[in-house]
Amino acid sequence: MKHTVSLKKNYEFGRVYKRGKFYAGKFLVLYVLKNKLNYNRLGITASKKFGKSTKRNRVRRLIKENYRQMEEIIKPGYDFVLVARKTDEVPTYVEIKKEMKFLFKKLNMIIE
Repeated sequence: MKHTVSLKKNYEFGRVYKRGKFYAGKFLVLYVLKNKLNYNRLGITASKKFGKSTKRNRVRRLIKENYRQMEEIIKPGYDFVLVARKTDEVPTYVEIKKEMKFLFKKLNMIIE
């Protein structure tokens, strides 16, 4: 990811959860908070309720890859936290891509 840095600290995630806007989809919840930087920061979470570590890591990899592909069309200067929601099956690459595009459009984060 060229223009994006990872959120790593708990307080960074907490700030986005507390002060940011959010929108929920079937597989993901997207939290957005404007930062004072000219690049984006991304955090991805999947709780233990989601499943065992292989399932959680799989969905995190799918989310990260989809974000990497969409990175060029997303407005800079924001903190994003993507939370994987508990579902019966692991969503596919295409399902996550479709939902991420929907969520980013809903929160008006895509450059037209």
